[in-house]
Amino acid sequence: MGRMTEKADLASGRATLSDVAREARVSLATADRVLNNRAGVHAKSIARVREAVARLNYRPDPAAARLARTRSHRWCLVLPSGGNAFVAQLQAELAACRAWLEDHRASVQILEVDVFEPQRLADLLRSLQGQCETAIVMGLDHPLVQNAIDGLVDGGCEVITLVSDVPRSRRHAYVGIDNAAAGRTAASLLGRFVGREPGEVGVVAGSLSLRDHAERCLGFNQVMTTEFTHLTVLPAVQGKDSPALNEVLVRQLLAEHPRLRAIYSVGAGNAGISAALKAAGREREVVFIGHELTPAARADLLDGTLDAVINQDAGHEIRSALRQALARATREPVHADQERIRIDIYLKDNLP
Repeated sequence: MGRMTEKADLASGRATLSDVAREARVSLATADRVLNNRAGVHAKSIARVREAVARLNYRPDPAAARLARTRSHRWCLVLPSGGNAFVAQLQAELAACRAWLEDHRASVQILEVDVFEPQRLADLLRSLQGQCETAIVMGLDHPLVQNAIDGLVDGGCEVITLVSDVPRSRRHAYVGIDNAAAGRTAASLLGRFVGREPGEVGVVAGSLSLRDHAERCLGFNQVMTTEFTHLTVLPAVQGKDSPALNEVLVRQLLAEHPRLRAIYSVGAGNAGISAALKAAGREREVVFIGHELTPAARADLLDGTLDAVINQDAGHEIRSALRQALARATREPVHADQERIRIDIYLKDNLP
């Protein structure tokens, strides 16, 4: 009879996290770990907490979430080092969020690392343990990096991957475009721009160990091998997003492949590709498709060197990552439609 009375009392008001913990016969800390998908909880305890949530119709209390906003939040943003123009855009967009961060009592420390070196990236991630409550990471999909992310999660740090995902890790969210779809879009544009004359297509990536670059190449090849079979896609060359290295690689492509009809640049460093095409006098002859509407890409679109740019909105990505970091801290829901990052296509005719 006492049990029935307890359930009736719970049903008469909004269930709290303490109610869930009591109903599941676990500690408050364990219930919190389960609801926030943190590791270190026995499977039976997870099942009991989830059953209690369903029985009590538990939902996070918005009032409690608002109260949590009075706490200060420390977040870290891990970005590639070097002169990547898109990364510079991400940093500029973060600076534009200063007032929003102040309003929500949040601070973000930017950390730069050579993301093409998995050991360096993993070491940096491990060093963040206890230094921030959320790490927003743009990095390499590599076992060392995956392990470092899982270690952060085990220690209670939230992890959000940005632009390039590490899906086998226990990261809490990914913010970025569908990169396979972006690659398919690039192939559709490139194939139609080239026309029906046979030839070869060069692919320049930063690193195929970057999940976004690998997925773009996958999507690109899916379309090229089924819809544009008169074009031969050459093996991807990897320039580590370096304009200088990309210029060397494209000079070699042009010299060794006289039937080169087009180039798809999967990552950054497009200024080097542009320089190589112009030096060879083939900037109007070779179709060139790239990513990210940087100032240099805008100039190349306008003068005809670049034919199209596949873009992701750096501002939307930064704001989405910050909103999701805050939602994790305050246990408020995330609106999936608001956080979906679109794939934009720019030609010289529709530049914003």
